[in-house]
Amino acid sequence: MRKTLISSAVASAVLLSPPIQAQEALSYQKPHPAILELADYQLPPALSFDSKFNTLVLSYRSPYKTLSDLNQSEMRLAGLRINPKNYSDATARYINNIKLRTANSKDEVQVQGLPEHARISHLRFSPDEKKIAFTHTADSQVELWVIDVASAKARKLSSALNASVGVPYIWFADSENLLVKALSKNQPALIDSSKTLPTGPAVSNASGVSSQNRTYADLLKNKTDEDNFQSLVQAELHKVSLQGKSTLFKKAELFIQMAFSPDGNYLLLSSLQKPFSYIVPFQ
Repeated sequence: MRKTLISSAVASAVLLSPPIQAQEALSYQKPHPAILELADYQLPPALSFDSKFNTLVLSYRSPYKTLSDLNQSEMRLAGLRINPKNYSDATARYINNIKLRTANSKDEVQVQGLPEHARISHLRFSPDEKKIAFTHTADSQVELWVIDVASAKARKLSSALNASVGVPYIWFADSENLLVKALSKNQPALIDSSKTLPTGPAVSNASGVSSQNRTYADLLKNKTDEDNFQSLVQAELHKVSLQGKSTLFKKAELFIQMAFSPDGNYLLLSSLQKPFSYIVPFQ
């Protein structure tokens, strides 16, 4: 009798239990259109003029980063956050569309020929203000593009820029050439710190006098960080014409800033030299 009761109880439990289903492969779902309309809005464009206020540039960007942007890898070194895949600033917010408008017109002109899935930054007028240069951050590299203001058409000039620190290009005074920070063909390979054993301790010297130090994030911590920082920031300087011809201007260094004198006859370059600090950012 006892065995019969137990068997009946088990049979009842099986009959009353809900059916077991395999887990479905679900993708991200969109909310109701009314809710989506509140969240997925278009930001007003950022406005910039040329020096004579003849040309107005309208730059559009999304209010949110995409999942692809958020999923990008980054290396935190010397106060910087660098995407090691394309040598770009991992914290950058990108422009996705550009329109132009002249002072004597009420109509906005859509720039034609922009890169697909545009991730634009570093817009700069040429000295004669007939061209606008910008960078496009693709998945594997940073590209240099230029817009002809008169025709509102964009085209690519160069690729493989190093945009890990600051603006990776400046215009020459003739408005026909640009000075570009470019990756070298023998760019040092990055070291995987998770697979590398330290060869010795990190040593810091103290004067014996107590002092207050500010706290900074993402500092260098060891020799591997130093080597990776140098690999990510190192760049050659190339002179790139509006026809896309590139010639080596200066051999690879850790260039940080570039600036021409007002007359265009002199070039000021700032670069980093060892030893690197472990207690403050690079600048």
